[in-house]
Amino acid sequence: MSEPYDVAILGAGPGGYVAALRAAQLGLRVALVEQARVGGTCLNVGCIPTKALVTATDLLTRALRAAEYGIIIPEARPDLTAIMAYQRSAVDRLVGGVEQLLKERKVTVIAGRGRLVRPDTFAVTDAAGQTTEVTARHIILAPGSVPARPPIPGLDLPGVVTSTEALDVSQMPPRLVVIGGGVIGLEFACIYEALGSQVTVLEMMPTLLPGAADDAIAKRLAVLLRRRGMDIRTDATVQAVEEGETGLRVRFTAPKGEESVEGDRVLVATGRWPNTADLGLEEVGIRMERRAIAVDEYLRTSVPNVWAIGDAVGGMMLAHKAMVDGRVAAENIAGERRAVDYRSVPNAIFTSPEVAGVGLTEAQARQQGADVRILQFPFSANPRAQILGETEGLVRIICEAGSGRVLGVHMMGPHVTELIAEGALAVQTGATADDLAWTTHAHPTLTEAVLEAALSFRGATIHYHRR
Repeated sequence: MSEPYDVAILGAGPGGYVAALRAAQLGLRVALVEQARVGGTCLNVGCIPTKALVTATDLLTRALRAAEYGIIIPEARPDLTAIMAYQRSAVDRLVGGVEQLLKERKVTVIAGRGRLVRPDTFAVTDAAGQTTEVTARHIILAPGSVPARPPIPGLDLPGVVTSTEALDVSQMPPRLVVIGGGVIGLEFACIYEALGSQVTVLEMMPTLLPGAADDAIAKRLAVLLRRRGMDIRTDATVQAVEEGETGLRVRFTAPKGEESVEGDRVLVATGRWPNTADLGLEEVGIRMERRAIAVDEYLRTSVPNVWAIGDAVGGMMLAHKAMVDGRVAAENIAGERRAVDYRSVPNAIFTSPEVAGVGLTEAQARQQGADVRILQFPFSANPRAQILGETEGLVRIICEAGSGRVLGVHMMGPHVTELIAEGALAVQTGATADDLAWTTHAHPTLTEAVLEAALSFRGATIHYHRR
């Protein structure tokens, strides 16, 4: 029997492959078990391909507006075949990069479906049906998540798709109905709208992006999307999907009673579930919290030397959160004592316009009993946003009324998925509004919207006067 590995990791998504790379950096002998391609959902059928589509559709939208900037583009239209090729090439480049890093750090990648058969051993079954055992002193569980399938009749009808199938934009449906107004649903809604579909979004909660955005931001986004022609229905609980007269009919209950809407394709985007079924977890004594693996603040499970990270432990199902989890678990296995800290995990939502947030929302801060002040600045008063012709949106800073300590930062507008890094740093370090206000921000840049919002804590906003 071969010498056991120091660490064996189940799942090569963002959490798993980062854990493998960090453990290898720390001198550990690492095995990484993956049944598909490295990169997991994010690289292959999640973050990366969707952002490739966002990039393509954003360029199309800009091209259609080119005359506003003095540029004449006689014909701007999508080439769906070429867009799909661009999407695939973006995925392949990044997957190839991760594969090369794993090779250079001497991580052993084992192809096959892994199942925990003992607290220190995976049974790995390859594509040919051959099973081998992989033993290690420490196990990291990083199986990721799968699209949630709510118990709605009709989800098995042709034309009803999940986010994975929705990545195929080789044929645009004239009408798309999106069940779920969360991050995934709205990103695809904006992609399909830009490519010519008439989009209806059905969200059962009172606002869009429930749990992912500050309410004030979410409500303003709904106004903008409706103004653009998207049909947004909140407080809409889907009852069934059926064959309709001209396509698929989605029946739902709303405050005014039962209604229905028809579409040529229906996207089910009702969140994701931890991918923990049939992994042998309960059999070896790992404690679960419903579908999620229970862990402590150091990401240890109830079984000694077994750790779990990423989407499988529940909470915020985000690639960057999983990456931090992977680093924490690897360092703890190597002898550190590092607890996870999720205070500064940002949400980055690639809708049009973009939405981003970090830390507490206004509602969360008030629920915790904090005496808060809300600092705001609109992008309409930002020079760079005006030059870009993208003035919709604002920056909101939630801070303690007395000290000015930043509790949360929430944004909607151009490139806010990049700008939110400043907010994440402020939340992580306990910075105050004054700290932000006295940090010199380059001019003319979008980051000045953060500066100006922070200045309002002392009533010192320069480039905006609230009438």
